[in-house]
Amino acid sequence: MGAFAYNNLSDLRKITDNYSIQKRFPVLFIGHGTPMNALFDNQFTRALAQLGKQLERPKAILVVSAHWETPGTFVSTNPSPKTIYDFGGFDRALYEMKYEPQGAPELAHEVVNMVKSTKVQEDVTMGLDHGAWTVLHHIFPQADIPVFQLSLDYTKSPEQHYQIAQEIKALRNKGVLIVGSGNVVHNLRLLDWSSIDAKPTDWTLEFDELVKNNINSGNFEKLVKYQDLGTIAKLSIPTSDHYLPMLYTLGAADKNEPVKYLYEGYQYGTLSMRCFQIG
Repeated sequence: MGAFAYNNLSDLRKITDNYSIQKRFPVLFIGHGTPMNALFDNQFTRALAQLGKQLERPKAILVVSAHWETPGTFVSTNPSPKTIYDFGGFDRALYEMKYEPQGAPELAHEVVNMVKSTKVQEDVTMGLDHGAWTVLHHIFPQADIPVFQLSLDYTKSPEQHYQIAQEIKALRNKGVLIVGSGNVVHNLRLLDWSSIDAKPTDWTLEFDELVKNNINSGNFEKLVKYQDLGTIAKLSIPTSDHYLPMLYTLGAADKNEPVKYLYEGYQYGTLSMRCFQIG
């Protein structure tokens, strides 16, 4: 075989693995809003359905959701994640929905090895929280693509979360679609429950636009240091849980990649439903 000889099968596998996935998958951020969006037919959910028709089918989906917070960083290795109803007081039909694709334990194990800045622990029992399944239900309704989740360690700083995101970026070259699911603006205390189409507050509009402008300019670090952005940031992000998933989307992206805004809108006055794709 001359110059084309391989020392062993391991060498051959290393070479072929490099060519197994030639397309680099994009990263997504989805503003998920109320769990009831799983049932609604509105402009937001139709935008998600359209997204599913346009995306190339990934090998698996990794979701970083606002609704899996843990002390420490965990990745789900559950081969058969179940639907989690981590909310209360909503329409009964919501609790009758199921979204139960296979998990992706092998890829989850890779995440454990990829992340060097902190220890990633395995969770074999984690299902899919509503930050994951209420949006994937619209994007990939057949539930036929494996899904696994990475938790948000509530003891870590925004900078540390952003670092973890950078360390898992290589998943994009392995056929994995990385999805952050939260909201750019998420203030439950000041929601206007009178209407889902309530007029957004001035500070909701201002902060949402500030985020968009910094994404467009590639100034991701300014969004990581959101505590320095003044009163509108404090009103928009009273707690970090729904904002941090966006930092995972930004951290897994390159600043020179194209950005596409999949949906721009608001619900109940103080929820930004902004969704975007990078790459």
